Amino acid sequence: MLTFILVVLMLFLVPGPAVFITISQTVKGGIKTGIVTGLGLAAGDLIHTVAAVAGLSAILMTSSLAFEIVKYMGSAYLIYLGIMAFLERSKKEPKTAKKPLLPTGIPSFRQALLIELLNPKTSLFFLAFLPQFVRSDGPPVTIQLLILGLTFVVMGIVYTTSLVLLTSSIGSKFFSKPGPASKWMGKAVGVVYIGLGLKLALQTQD
Repeated sequence: MLTFILVVLMLFLVPGPAVFITISQTVKGGIKTGIVTGLGLAAGDLIHTVAAVAGLSAILMTSSLAFEIVKYMGSAYLIYLGIMAFLERSKKEPKTAKKPLLPTGIPSFRQALLIELLNPKTSLFFLAFLPQFVRSDGPPVTIQLLILGLTFVVMGIVYTTSLVLLTSSIGSKFFSKPGPASKWMGKAVGVVYIGLGLKLALQTQD
């Protein structure tokens, strides 16, 4: 388990889609939005863990058609979010408080969950990564996989929450009031989502 934790910590040092999504939403919407976004990503990882344990992720590994369908669904969803970000910031802003791009609560959670679920590489990651830490002399394999997956999910929540706390001060300082930085934040979020969507579309099953 110690080896597993150390390896996961090393993986967290490499920025991925979850990092960019969490940071961008924290800067845009504040601490609560960032934390809810992180919880949505963690819920997606939990579902991927259960799918890997049940063997469902093997379908994505063996079926190129299933992989492509999930991949392009995820890509289209990310690009859609990016376009909506551009449209949100291009509208004439009222003087009253603006509605955030990803409202806190259920919408933020749902969108983060969908982003994580619609990434087939995440399914393949759990299917290939978790079994490497299963011990032949330990508890039943299913129990070990679930424990490893839950450990990854909890570590992911701690990691994204740390990112939220580190970046929230930046968001409150530069983007809480109307101005050049606030004006371009929506476009920056749009670039992040569209870039992630295009990257996902170019992924291969290998």
